[in-house]
Amino acid sequence: MLYHLLLPLVDQFTPLNLIRYLTFRAGAALVTALFLAFILGPPVIRWLKSKQGRGQPIRSDGPESHLLTKKGTPTMGGVLILIAMFFSTLLWADLTNAYVWAVMLVTGGFGLVGFADDYMKLTRRSSGGLPGRIKLAATVLFAVAAAAIIVLYTREPLATSLAIPFFKSALLPLGWLFVPFAVLVMVGSSHSVNLTDGLDGLAIGPVIIAAGCFALIAYLAGNSVFANYLQINHVPGSGELAIICGALVGAGLGFLWFNAPPAMVFMGDTGSLALGGALGAIAVVAKHELVLAIIGGLFVLETVSVMVQVASFKLTGKRVFRMAPLHHHFEKKGWAEPTIVIRFWIIAIILAVAGLSTLKIR
Repeated sequence: MLYHLLLPLVDQFTPLNLIRYLTFRAGAALVTALFLAFILGPPVIRWLKSKQGRGQPIRSDGPESHLLTKKGTPTMGGVLILIAMFFSTLLWADLTNAYVWAVMLVTGGFGLVGFADDYMKLTRRSSGGLPGRIKLAATVLFAVAAAAIIVLYTREPLATSLAIPFFKSALLPLGWLFVPFAVLVMVGSSHSVNLTDGLDGLAIGPVIIAAGCFALIAYLAGNSVFANYLQINHVPGSGELAIICGALVGAGLGFLWFNAPPAMVFMGDTGSLALGGALGAIAVVAKHELVLAIIGGLFVLETVSVMVQVASFKLTGKRVFRMAPLHHHFEKKGWAEPTIVIRFWIIAIILAVAGLSTLKIR
């Protein structure tokens, strides 16, 4: 909005030329979203508490400590993240860019699905919300729509090809299979973040780290000079997603202020599904889908732990972990919650550095 309002005035007032620079607008989006989250946080949390009464239902089969430490904490805090992120993006992004709307579609759509899931949990006073099949089908529909926009807007051969890390602009042509692949990335990323969201600050920290990484990746992929120098695929227009990433980082930091142990609010599925979907959509646009699996490796690890646990129990009747996802396993072993969160953040930082190294290793 501001981008379109101020751009015509650049010739009359030279300092406004800053609005042309993605780096300036990404930084402005971060600061705007952070400021909004700080300002809106207290009233939003008070409103959620007044509406939810006893707060988020706690799983009876989860760690015993949660029945004491988490009881009464409101959920749906993802609303705060989405408000700050959407407002900041609309303020600073180029709204004629189709990639921006594709990512916003996934973020908003997945957020609505998560909101419905959280609402059902609260009204039923149960940890079970939307049926899994309905949740999956709804997120797939939004992802298909976004994937179609991305394919239509991207030039060939990038539109329907998978970029291979470590090789110079190497592409694996998928044809019509690219759409289901892109859907898998977006939906898989969304549900992986959802599984990771189980302790105060655990999910939002790695999300902020991943968003910061993809702000850089989107900027580089959208710049022909940097893309050619690094020998990565140049995706015209993808640089605009750095604005969304900046807004996500700012909104995430603002939310973390209130979500740090002991949390005043949980993001709920409203936030986790939306943020995971946003990361997946940005990775698809920037042609770094496989790199997302490295940068977001912590989310992958949490998801794999659930898959291994379920498979092992069904096949052998035995559990590999004391409890899945993985962070609950360490809780059961007696690790303190802040210890788990900080150590998982360290892992996320290491994986982020490994993921960014793929930009130069060719």
